Amino acid sequence: MTELNLDRIASRLEGLEETIIHRLIDRAQWSVNDAAYTPGQSGFAGGEPRSLFELRLYCHEKMDATFGRFCVPEERPFNTNLPAPQRAVNLPDTGLRIRKLDSVNLTQPVLDTYRLLLPLICPAGDDGQYGSSAEHDVYAVQAIARRIHYGALYVAESKYRADADGYSRLIRENNRDALMEKLTRKGVEDKIIVRVKEKVKNIQGKINKSVRNAVNPEVIITYYRNFIIPVTKQGQILYLMNREPEQGND
Repeated sequence: MTELNLDRIASRLEGLEETIIHRLIDRAQWSVNDAAYTPGQSGFAGGEPRSLFELRLYCHEKMDATFGRFCVPEERPFNTNLPAPQRAVNLPDTGLRIRKLDSVNLTQPVLDTYRLLLPLICPAGDDGQYGSSAEHDVYAVQAIARRIHYGALYVAESKYRADADGYSRLIRENNRDALMEKLTRKGVEDKIIVRVKEKVKNIQGKINKSVRNAVNPEVIITYYRNFIIPVTKQGQILYLMNREPEQGND
């Protein structure tokens, strides 16, 4: 069985924290711009029914799919019916034991909560910059989804390996409540929140408020505490419930 490097997993998650913070701050430089999310108002001819954001995300993912992005386990798409990769993608054994990666796909709650987050980080109103708003929305939601799925997949597998018998029993019993209790590490979660708070303050520490909008650190901290962490754990349970036993080892 491929060894999972826990230090590398932790480092990757920490790096994704910084990416998310930067992406949210970048999006906050434009107003909420509700029109960018209104179906049928993309500005495209031909009666396009989708919103500008939905269309931008779909077109971006079509390109990503062509280049093989979604062959990577933590890169779960928001859209379906995407094209097949047009280049050979050869990944080393990830150590994951799940046959259908989209058994763990939490992109819909990412979209739902992201829209609720925008009024908390962006200036109110409409500045007409719909294209820039949608562009940075795509970067933000992909970063958030990447962090959630990476934590769901790799952390769940590493926790399973630390107590294969204990997790196997709960999986056979379909005891999701007990699984949630077992995989929760309150001390680790508290450290994440402290670290995110420090990063937001440091990143914005020298911001020029005459030309840049600052984001209230408490908003990002609350988003991490109330959404990113719990949804990542929901993903861990999905992974465990869909995990394929490795023959001869489990």
